[in-house]
Amino acid sequence: MAKIDLDTLSIEELAALRDDAIEKLADKVAARQAELEAELEKLAQYGKPAKKSQATPVAKPKKDDPAKESIAKAA
Repeated sequence: MAKIDLDTLSIEELAALRDDAIEKLADKVAARQAELEAELEKLAQYGKPAKKSQATPVAKPKKDDPAKESIAKAA
């Protein structure tokens, strides 16, 4: 890749370069996500279904749970 002397660019040119870079990055991220999703679908046939990242996390009980304390005292 050719080096660009950023110091010689005007504000408008720098802004356009930034916008082009953001757009290109978004395109590459979307393409890679599509590749990974396709690979996950292929792998899913061999085992458990892939976990969805949007799944809600399971709440863990608090350490200071009064119900646990009363059970422990009763024992």
